[in-house]
Amino acid sequence: MVARLVIAAPSSGAGKTTVATGLMAAFAGRGLAVSPHKVGPDYIDPGYHALATGRPGRNLDAYMCGTDRIAPLFLHGARGCDLAVVEGVMGLYDGAAGQGELASTAQVAKLLKAPVVLVVDASSQSRSVAALVHGFASWDPEVRLGGVILNKVATDRHEALLREALEESGVPVLGVLRRAPAVETPSRHLGLVPVAERQAQAVAAVAAQAEQVRAGCDLEGLLALARSAPGLRDEPWSAEVAGLPAQAGRPVVAVAGGAAFTFSYAEHTELLTAAGAEVVTFDPLRDESLPEGTRGLVIGGGFPEVYGEELSANARLRAAVAELAASGAPIAAECAGLLYLARSLDGRPMCGVLDADARMSPRLTLGYRDAVAVSDSVLAAAGTRMRGHEFHRTVIEPGAGSPAAWGLRQPEMRVEGFVRGGVHASYVHTHWAGAPEAAARFTAHCAGGPAA
Repeated sequence: MVARLVIAAPSSGAGKTTVATGLMAAFAGRGLAVSPHKVGPDYIDPGYHALATGRPGRNLDAYMCGTDRIAPLFLHGARGCDLAVVEGVMGLYDGAAGQGELASTAQVAKLLKAPVVLVVDASSQSRSVAALVHGFASWDPEVRLGGVILNKVATDRHEALLREALEESGVPVLGVLRRAPAVETPSRHLGLVPVAERQAQAVAAVAAQAEQVRAGCDLEGLLALARSAPGLRDEPWSAEVAGLPAQAGRPVVAVAGGAAFTFSYAEHTELLTAAGAEVVTFDPLRDESLPEGTRGLVIGGGFPEVYGEELSANARLRAAVAELAASGAPIAAECAGLLYLARSLDGRPMCGVLDADARMSPRLTLGYRDAVAVSDSVLAAAGTRMRGHEFHRTVIEPGAGSPAAWGLRQPEMRVEGFVRGGVHASYVHTHWAGAPEAAARFTAHCAGGPAA
């Protein structure tokens, strides 16, 4: 049995990431093996979780992976750990738009049979906090609200008023945190600044978060609450037993990393490896050539718009990517990868694999997507359904020119992305644990064998 807690909040901005990361680091500092998890498609928070625990941050996304895979994925990540801390997404009961509780923190907590700790921004309330907590505790009787952590508390007097109000709620106060600028993490257009871009400052921030949590939270009470979670009957997920054929020859699959391409799921590499690939990471900001023997390329999400000048200046690597694409080798690119393969980004030359130009936009495109493969590609046969997520402030012009990658059903009907030779490039982020056949198909193409 894995002791576990879900850290939730009434809404975004209450301090979930600060508290969850601080708890992870504080418990890890006590010698516990802590497994970090994040509800939803967020890529950035898991980087801070990994820094706090020394283990990969893993996502639990019921929309993209399916509700039946949540507990197995959790157990896979938490294998051998003493404690798991799951950071929620948005408000406790917020999920995929228009689909009830699907992909909400509450749903994941129920699937994991995990107690929930509610982080409340108490900066502008006193007695009203009891009504708020009562509402969240009673809304869904299947959600076990085991305690509350009061954040951004101003003074001892403020704390006393909050505690007095909550005495009647029946929900114990498991922590009180004062306002502390040292624990805050800077944000920009797509959320927090990733760890890879501010390593030294991120280490200091996580240490400050851990110290704040140690000083203000009842760690023994939280640990006892975590240990009260019942056992799960599910078997841990495994890439090796996903029913996928491994390819012979171990083709080299290069995966973009570094500060410009930080958006990835740990399970993608695990699935590629299980399917027979030799996965090698490279940094497009620093490396002037692809890894030796590269047979396929995966370029995930990130912030090429922030590093456009440096990416453009690395002309040798851009040429190598273009040459690989021209050879027909499999290339899977998502969001930032799509921008990198374009002809230009904000006027700066990119790889030129796609006859399209990208630019920043004031409009945020955000949300889950129900997608159908429009064309046969290295990732999916035409007609294959996959679920994904879009999150960007850029646009590609023109939107067509090559066959589209996906036909999207939500929130409106449209086609999106590009399929050109061995290239599959799209704004849609996918989680291959929800569609493991994509990794097998891609690896098979890299090996030169038949598609899975």
